[in-house]
Order: sequence, then structure tokens, then C-alpha cells
Amino acid sequence: MNKFNLMLSAAACLTNAQAAGIKIVTTTTDLADITRAVAGDLAEVSSITTGREDPHTLTAKPGFIVRARDADVWIRIGMELEIGWEPVILRDARNTRIHVGMPRHIDASDHVIRLEVPTQRVTRDQGDVHPEGNPHYWLDPLNGRLVAATLSERLSALYPEHKAKFEENLHRFERDLDTRMFGTALVDSLGGENLWKSASEKRLEALLSEKGAVDKAGGWYGTMRPHQGKTIVTYHRSWVYLTERFGLRGDLQLEPKPGIPPSAKHLAALVSEAEARKVRVILQEPFYTLKAAEFVASRTGAKVVAVPTMTGGSPEAASYLEMLDNVIRKVGAAL
Repeated sequence: MNKFNLMLSAAACLTNAQAAGIKIVTTTTDLADITRAVAGDLAEVSSITTGREDPHTLTAKPGFIVRARDADVWIRIGMELEIGWEPVILRDARNTRIHVGMPRHIDASDHVIRLEVPTQRVTRDQGDVHPEGNPHYWLDPLNGRLVAATLSERLSALYPEHKAKFEENLHRFERDLDTRMFGTALVDSLGGENLWKSASEKRLEALLSEKGAVDKAGGWYGTMRPHQGKTIVTYHRSWVYLTERFGLRGDLQLEPKPGIPPSAKHLAALVSEAEARKVRVILQEPFYTLKAAEFVASRTGAKVVAVPTMTGGSPEAASYLEMLDNVIRKVGAAL
């Protein structure tokens, strides 16, 4: 190959590398979708999970290791959600740039609102309890917003030449999420930041009354607003962020302890409590068996709602925002 052809080959390789963009691997589909929203066409994003499996029980596969080996950036949910498989993938990939503690390893949980953080020593007798708190935080839309901001900040630090683009994409994502959460009229009137601040301080209703904007409440908030205070039964404690955000009581689980399968004794007690509280909904992920939920439903008249908690878990959950929309729409209808 002559010098001219070598130059053409090198230029082609450079062009292909630029076209491929930043290679980002996320541990979950929700992180992948939010990352795509923030990074846009600057990154090639893939996820370890598919959204259809239990993320706690995933097994490290050779294909995951290959992807981690080639990654420019690794993004995880954190709070030990991936503790059973992430360390193996990162160790065997031998890509030191994305090891824990390195700038290219991004823990999306750094700035989220955490629930159920243990105040005492965690033991196996308590079931599958995470020492850093419940890791299913993405089911609170506000945490999705905070994750997007974290990704924009961290990617801007790694690729400062693209900071303006990351921030532009972030604001677009925030606007979309805010509109879905509160409705266009409310966001246009009071602003997303102001609405979230009031919601976090539990004074949103007071703000709406003060501004004469009660009739403007729409979106997910408008859907769930009439149901505040109602109890729903869930299979695993993966829904606590959703119930907390929308003012539902979510303290009844089909599992007697996190990660422990339902027992006949526990279900009998649960039926009694569900009847006393007039529970109308049993909410769970599709990858858990429906047997226990249907047993409780047959004795209480509650409706079983099986919907994915992760992007890609069903055709109706093709994106992070669509996943939340699917959950809230179906729970709201059942309530």
C-alpha cells in the first residue's frame, strides 16, 4: 500500500471513529434511554439489561465483558443494584478507565433522593435489604430528572467541547419530563423547577391554591392526585419511590421480606389487611409469578396490574418516559 492509500485509510478510520461517537455502556435500559436523551447523536449507547429481567439476578456473560472492554464510559444505577454481576464484568473487561472511582465510571445515584436507607446494621435475616437504601430510585420521576442532570455534568467534564450540546439536550429532556408530570398548562404557568421544588417540600397543593392553578393540574400528577392516601399491594419493594412520589401507601408486599417468596401464612395475613384497607390494586413486575397476586386478588376483589419497572420491558415501555406513563396510566385506571 502506497503512502497516499495509507493516508486515505487513516482518514477513513478517523471518520468511522468519529461517526461511532462516544461508546457508553449503561447497566440498565432506563439509564441508556436517559443517556441517549442527554448525549444525543454524540454517543453510541448500549445497556447490559434488556428491561425484561430481574436486575438483581442477572449473570455476567462474555458479551457484556466485551462491551465493557470497549467502553469509553460506564454508567451504573448504583446503591448495590448490580452488586451480583457488575464487579465480575468490570474485572474481566480489564478496562481500567471505567473502574469504580475513575472519572469514566459514573454512578447515577450520586445526587438522587434515597429512600429506605437502613439506620441499623443490615443482616441476611432481613432479606434482600441494600445498605445504601432502596436502589429502584428511577421510579420517582424527580430522580430521573436528577440523573439526567448528573449525566450532563459528568459527560461535560469528560468532553468539555460538547458541554453546550449536553446542556441543550438536558433542558429538552427536563421540559418533556416536567410536562408529562404536571401537564403543559401548569408548567407554562409556574415553571418545572418551581413545581418540583414545591413537590419536594410537600407544599405543591398549597402552591396551586395560592396561585389559583388547581384546575391546571394535569399529567401524571393530575392522574394520581385523586388517589392520594390509597393503599396498593406490591410484590417486591421496588415500587416505593413511585408510591411515595404520588402519595400512595405502599407498605404491603406479597413478599414477607425483600427477596423471600410469599408464604401461605403471610398471604393470609395480607388478605385480611388488604380487605380492611379496601385495596383495589396489586402491582408487580411481569417477571414475577402471578400466582400469589391472583390468590390475593381472588379474595379481595383487587385488580392485578403487571407492568414493567424498566424501559424495554414491554412495547408500551419503549422509553423511560413511556415506561412511567404506562405504569401511571394503568395504576390510575385500576384505582
